[in-house]
Amino acid sequence: QVQLVESGGGLVQAGASLRLSCAASGRTDSRYAMGWFRQAPGKEREFVASINWSGNIKSHGDSMKGRFTISRDNAKNTVYLQMNSLKPEDTAVYYCAATYGSNAYLSPSDYGYWGQGTQVTVSS
Repeated sequence: QVQLVESGGGLVQAGASLRLSCAASGRTDSRYAMGWFRQAPGKEREFVASINWSGNIKSHGDSMKGRFTISRDNAKNTVYLQMNSLKPEDTAVYYCAATYGSNAYLSPSDYGYWGQGTQVTVSS
């Protein structure tokens, strides 16, 4: 079992930056991939970014490329999402997810562990 707790969300103006953090606890001795997803009201959960255990494989959603960057610090059991040049359409609840595996996974169905989510609101 892996428990995930997100932090760092908030209300910002368009063009600002935020860094989300996701701290993992529990069975963190095994290698696990991490991902970020987001969900806006009335929309499906959307892939944001993912990273494999060693951090050498990363993937970012098309609308996030060049603005968002995923990273991780395994010594701290923490994954980060640096979000720059935020837009109002980035407003959503952002979820951290984890799964055991060697790749960087893109689908919500690939992940077995989820955090409670953190709200990001970008005003115009």
